[in-house]
Amino acid sequence: MAIAVATPAAELKFLHLRWRMPVAKNLLALGDHWERSYGDLVWRNLIPERVMPWYFATNDGEACHAYGVKTGGGALCFWQLDPQGVSLWLNTANGGSGVRLGQRTLAAATVVARRGSAGEEPTSALHEFCRQMCSEPALPVEPVYGTNDWYYAYGKNTAQQILKDTEFIAGLSESNAVRPFSVIDMGWADGSKGYGSMSRLADDIRSRKTRPGIWIRPLEAMEGTDAALLLPAARFGARKERAKELAYDPTIPEAEERVLAKVKQVVDWGYELVKHDFSTYDLLGQWGFEMGAEPTVSGWSLHDRSRTNAEVILDLYKRIRETGGQKTLILGCNTIGHLAQGRFDIQRTGDDTSGRIWERTRRMGINTLAFRLPQHGAFFVQDADCVGISAAIPWELNRQWLDLLARTGTALFISPGEGARTPEHARAIAEAFRLSARGGEGASPVDWREESTPEEWAAPGNGGKRTYDWCSPAGAYPFSV
Repeated sequence: MAIAVATPAAELKFLHLRWRMPVAKNLLALGDHWERSYGDLVWRNLIPERVMPWYFATNDGEACHAYGVKTGGGALCFWQLDPQGVSLWLNTANGGSGVRLGQRTLAAATVVARRGSAGEEPTSALHEFCRQMCSEPALPVEPVYGTNDWYYAYGKNTAQQILKDTEFIAGLSESNAVRPFSVIDMGWADGSKGYGSMSRLADDIRSRKTRPGIWIRPLEAMEGTDAALLLPAARFGARKERAKELAYDPTIPEAEERVLAKVKQVVDWGYELVKHDFSTYDLLGQWGFEMGAEPTVSGWSLHDRSRTNAEVILDLYKRIRETGGQKTLILGCNTIGHLAQGRFDIQRTGDDTSGRIWERTRRMGINTLAFRLPQHGAFFVQDADCVGISAAIPWELNRQWLDLLARTGTALFISPGEGARTPEHARAIAEAFRLSARGGEGASPVDWREESTPEEWAAPGNGGKRTYDWCSPAGAYPFSV
C-alpha cells in the first residue's frame, strides 16, 4: 500500500493511520529503533504506547508475522500495537516544524506485510521480511573484519600505535584471502597528534597487507564557521549545553559541499573504508533513545523548508555514497538504517560497547546483534560494534563475544588494548579472524523469547549449538553505564 501526501496550503508534521481490529492479547511483539539500538530491543507483550520505528513483528508461539514500511521512504515512520488495533504514524517534519510541500506530492511510505508459517524460525522470518522491505538491492560486500582503536585509545590514538595494531592483525590473518581493515577512529583530526601525511599512513597500512579505514564526522563545523551555513541551536531544545556543537545544514548547497569535501578528502588519501559518525544527532539534535514518538523537538526548521527530514537524510546519504565512490566501503554510525539501506555497505546497529565496562558490551552489543541480525545481509552488513580488549574487561567474557561475532558472520572489529597480545589472546583472535574471513557460520539466537541478551546460539549445518555466559559471577551490573 503506497501512501502519498499532498498539502498545498498547509504545513504538515504528522500523519496518523489507524486499523481498528481485535488483536490477540497473547502476542509478543518486537520493534526496531530510529538509529542505533540502546540495549532495549526485546520481544514484549502488548504495550499500547510503545513506539516501534519502521517495522514490527508478532509471535504467538507458532508463527511470526511482520509489518512495516519499505526502506527509503519520505517520512520517518513508527508503529503502535494495542488490543483494539494498529497505528502507523508518519513524521513529515522539516526540522521540528511541519514541511511545506507546496504543489508537489510526497511519496511518504509504502506499507508491506509478511504472513509467517507455523514453526518458522523468527530470525529467518524477519530476515526474509527485511529483504521484502528493501527498496534497493543490498550492496555486495566481502566479509568485514579487522581493528579499530577506539576502545582502548578513546581518541588518544597515534600513527605509531595504529601501525602497531596493523602489524598485529596482519600477522594473525596471513593465510586469509580476505584481508582485514585497520580503522583509525576519532582523534586523528584534532591537529595535536603529529600524524603527518594521512595519505602516507594509508599507504603504510596497505603495505602491511591490510586495508586502511578512517572515521569522520561529516556534519561537524568548526568554531568560527559562518553562522549562515549552520543548523540552528534550537534543534537541541532545552538541552542548552549542546548548543556549542556546531553542525552544517545540508540543505544549504555551500554547507553540503563542505560536508562532502570531508568524504572526498579521506577517499583521495586512499582510505578504503569510511566510517561516518554523529550525522543523526548533529542534524536532528537528539540521540535515538531520546526521540520516542518525536525524532526532533518542536520550534525550528531547516534552511530548505520544502523537504522532510527523511528526504534530507536520504539525499545526504546518496551524496555521501556518490562522493565515496563504489569502491569505498561506507560504514554508517549514528545513521538511520531504514534510510541507509542500499546506500551504505555496513551499519553500526547498536550504541557503543566498551573497553572499560563489560556491562556496556553485554547490554548494547549482544542485544543489537541478536535482534537486528535479520537486517544483516538484507539491508547491509551488520556491525554490532567492537571487542574492546583491555585489562578492565575479563578475558573470558570478551573471548565469548569475539567468538560469537565471528560465528554470526557480521562485521568483527577488535580494539587490541593492554594485554591483547598474549599468546592466548592471539590464538583466539586468529581463529575468529579465520572464521570471519570465510563469512562465519550463520549463527542466530535460539532463546530469543526468554532473553534480552540471548545465551543460546545455533548455526545451520555442522555449526551446532553453543551456549554463552554473558554475566560476571556477581551478575549483571544494575547501574547506569
